[in-house]
Amino acid sequence: MANSVSELKLSATDQRDAYLKGLVQIVRAAVPGNLGLGEVRSRAASFLNEQTFPSTRQEDWRFTDLSPMLAIDFATAEEALVAETDIAELRLAETAGAQIVVVNGRVSTELSRLENLPEGAKVGSLRAHPELHTQLVDRLAQASGSHEVFTALNTAGFQDAVVIWLPRNLTIETPIQIIYVSQTGENPCIVQPRCLVVAESGSAVTLIEDFWGSSAETHFTNAVTELWLDANAQVTHSRIQREGAGTFHIGKTVVTQARDSQYVGTAVDFGARLARHNWEIYQTGEQTTTKLYGLAAIAASQQADTHSLVALSHPHGTVEQEHKAIVDGRAHSVFNGRMAVAQKAQSTSARQLNRNLLLSDKARVDTKPQLEIVADNVKCAHGATVSQLQADEIFYLQSRGISAPQAQRLLIYGFAMEILETIEAETLRSRLAETITQWT
Repeated sequence: MANSVSELKLSATDQRDAYLKGLVQIVRAAVPGNLGLGEVRSRAASFLNEQTFPSTRQEDWRFTDLSPMLAIDFATAEEALVAETDIAELRLAETAGAQIVVVNGRVSTELSRLENLPEGAKVGSLRAHPELHTQLVDRLAQASGSHEVFTALNTAGFQDAVVIWLPRNLTIETPIQIIYVSQTGENPCIVQPRCLVVAESGSAVTLIEDFWGSSAETHFTNAVTELWLDANAQVTHSRIQREGAGTFHIGKTVVTQARDSQYVGTAVDFGARLARHNWEIYQTGEQTTTKLYGLAAIAASQQADTHSLVALSHPHGTVEQEHKAIVDGRAHSVFNGRMAVAQKAQSTSARQLNRNLLLSDKARVDTKPQLEIVADNVKCAHGATVSQLQADEIFYLQSRGISAPQAQRLLIYGFAMEILETIEAETLRSRLAETITQWT
């Protein structure tokens, strides 16, 4: 069995399909048993056999060029030893006793702390809950959007998964924090974190996902998080990506909402060489509420790409989405937000706004908000703005005795805090705000 792309002797630059098939072989070879998911994995692998590695010729990847990855021989990540001192600063006071640590795609039982959870909640590694395997067949990789190259790659070869399963009417008061750590070695590696959240009817939880890596070494994080909200369930979700400067980060968050459920999500991108987040929401019942907030703050030659889809198929759905980007240096921000309102989704209210702040003449923004409306009784609006810091605003602050650099930092801080304030955990919110304060 090959365990690196180079062993397959590929000419990856002009053979994207062969490169993808090489990745499939690599991740499949590293699976430690099928965890009772052999059929699910086989379907994903079969789908991938008919696909090719994405290129800018595809509409969904038009502004995001993955060709630098084709020259890299990724191998599967080995198990790594992470000390408590390596992650101590990442732990949040609000999540004490409800923390899951994932190292190179595997749940670390030694570093995780799960003593502050109510009876009935099933939280931890998939391997620790074999009684859920039968139920998982109905949930894992069954959401709409599973037939996408990188999502299927994760399904075919993830080595472990975080499972959060809440029974009916259970509310977890303590936020659950998942810390994803990528510990890379000398050779480029691929890490595939997986998370499945099932909130049964009437349950509620706050979830914080923190993707972290301080290393500048090259690696590829391919993450998938699936959230199932049954009737009247409530999930508040924060997704923080601050990986190292050599990281290619591609993530999928897919949310399936039943009637009367509420999902509030905030995604923040600070790190990685190239970060792509695919955010997909499927409202499958009446009177569902979805609120999406996003912030990307990038500089140098970073790229941050957010592609979102909200599919409304039932009456009385509500959607609010606001995404902001702060772009400096030669960085490149991409936003493609699509809201699809089906004919049955009458009395829908949907609002989408993308705002971008350019701090450099060489920074670049590509934005494409989309409304696809078939229903005729809706209230929908969308918009996008791209601007620079206004000289009159800086002058006004200077007239109050504030220096020009301080004025610029204040304006950037105010621009970002509208999004960061949607994060409930005060410790995390303060840390991210401090990052923005020191950012320029």
